[in-house]
Amino acid sequence: MRTSIATLAALAACAATSGCVTAALGTAASVGVYAAQDRTIGQGIDDANASNQVKMRLLAADRAAFQEVDVEVANGNLLLSGVTPTEEHRQAAETIARSLPLVQNVYNEIFVGPHSSMMRSAQDEFITAQIRARLAASRSVRAINVNIETFQGNVYLMGTARSEEELRRAAEIASVVGGVQRVVSFMQVHAPPVPYYAQNSASGPAPIERPANDDLMGSGY
Repeated sequence: MRTSIATLAALAACAATSGCVTAALGTAASVGVYAAQDRTIGQGIDDANASNQVKMRLLAADRAAFQEVDVEVANGNLLLSGVTPTEEHRQAAETIARSLPLVQNVYNEIFVGPHSSMMRSAQDEFITAQIRARLAASRSVRAINVNIETFQGNVYLMGTARSEEELRRAAEIASVVGGVQRVVSFMQVHAPPVPYYAQNSASGPAPIERPANDDLMGSGY
């Protein structure tokens, strides 16, 4: 008997509370990475929490059906990739993802079909590693801002770029790696945030006020 989307979503909601502590512990280990990226630490924590919650809800709803679904969140935008056995499960995954208030947009790139073989999964991991290495070696791309997901040769890029040129270059680098079937970029262009210590100086030097003559007379100058 097939499980309805509503039933899957209801089952997933039951796991939300019990998984919060686990999600928080996993997030704490990544704070250093968020600090180096062009997003605030708060945004990075929100993205990690959203990703962990969706993963837990999917596995609580149907572990066998959703075990090969990957969840990636960047700046409130959530990507679902991987495979589910039926179209109904694919739709259910999107329904569960959209139920989180921290998620702004959901991109559903889930395929319907059988699970991937160990060989295919290893090939995808190798593709991801090659793309990551090439992005890191490129002077035109800030690799730490780019998240990469690969499934059956399909590469998905998430994260931010500092310009349209950087966004285009990241996709080009991924497209020439052997074994890549297509590249789908969900990256967004964002100017890097101004560091807190530079925010006051960004608008120019502070005005200088000179005291009245009477004040000068009594100051000892």
